[in-house]
Amino acid sequence: MLISLAWKNIWRNKKRSLIIILAITFGLWGGIFSSAIMVGMMESMVETAISRDLSHIQIHKQDYDKDKDVRNFIPAGIQVLEKVRTTDGVQAAAGRTKINGLVASPSSSYGVTIIGIVPEHSKQVTDIYTKVQTGTYFESDRRNPILIGKKLADRLNVKLKSKVVLSFQNLEGEITYIACRIVGIFKTNSSQFDELNVYVTQKDIFRILESEPIIHEIAVRSEIIENIDLVRDNIRSLYGNLQIESWEEMAPELAYLSQTTGIYMYIFVGIILFALLFGITNTMLMSVVDRIRELGVLIAIGMKKSKIFIMIVLESVLLSLTGGFCGITIGIITIGYYGKEGIDLTAISTSLESFGATSMLYPFLPALMYVTLTIMIVIAANIAAILPAWKATHLVPSEAIRTY
Repeated sequence: MLISLAWKNIWRNKKRSLIIILAITFGLWGGIFSSAIMVGMMESMVETAISRDLSHIQIHKQDYDKDKDVRNFIPAGIQVLEKVRTTDGVQAAAGRTKINGLVASPSSSYGVTIIGIVPEHSKQVTDIYTKVQTGTYFESDRRNPILIGKKLADRLNVKLKSKVVLSFQNLEGEITYIACRIVGIFKTNSSQFDELNVYVTQKDIFRILESEPIIHEIAVRSEIIENIDLVRDNIRSLYGNLQIESWEEMAPELAYLSQTTGIYMYIFVGIILFALLFGITNTMLMSVVDRIRELGVLIAIGMKKSKIFIMIVLESVLLSLTGGFCGITIGIITIGYYGKEGIDLTAISTSLESFGATSMLYPFLPALMYVTLTIMIVIAANIAAILPAWKATHLVPSEAIRTY
């Protein structure tokens, strides 16, 4: 009965109720959509980094991150790679030979990381092959093919089929040179990555080094992303002497941003609800003032003050939930549309590339967020109703009836 009465009381002043409902609707919609954009951008940055070069798990020799010397390779790396591929939960794994060196063209030179790969295996753990804008992904039969980033190509003033020279230390510490022909130019979402990395085939690296196959890094993709930590632990149980890390351990700053995005999202929406709280309180106070004589009569004929308190709270909750439902519904529709079609940010793509974000943004919001939002709305409504309800329950019936 109280719920029905509270609902009718909301619509006694339709204009006032509609104004606060619209305020809640558009306030929540703005908060939800903005949060979805933040989450979508962060998800994009994480997925892009994983697909570009991080992969889910990486394996190195102990302390490789402190000393990336060419001689600091994984002992029996090929055998380790084959064993990792058969580990439970592993979808794919690829070995990389990584050497710090210099790439030079007739007009310029630049320090880079030379990454030796087996193209067929690398395709299974990264998506660099999909980023090739000019040329092919090692499909040429040219001798010593090389794949470089567009940013680096511009810096070196080279193009497809141009010749560049790589120089680096061999296993004996001597400087070695290799002349390569550019067979492809790639462009990822990170201009810094494009500028600092070049790809060659492992067989060419091993031939120049005059050594047996050596692996500095093994990139691993998990079958299920939620099981990354489990897969990492399985590999650690096999090779406790190696440095085995998940992407969160390799890129802690990215993991931190990913984790804190959710916190910032709730804070942002909380601030919006806090601002709306004053509007709801004001609306409910006006509603109580308009009905002081009526409330005085109800108290005079024996209605318990606790029921009046509950009725005012219910009015506030129903008013807030109506606006909240509309805001969340519009938010779901908007996020669903742009989550499928995407938001084109090509106009600011250069800025986005500086921190590895894509120019197409797909807003996304976890289902748990909608449940949490509903709870937050109810809490805000209850807080907003405290002052109006307190005022209503502290009316003196004789004074309320005579005064109004």
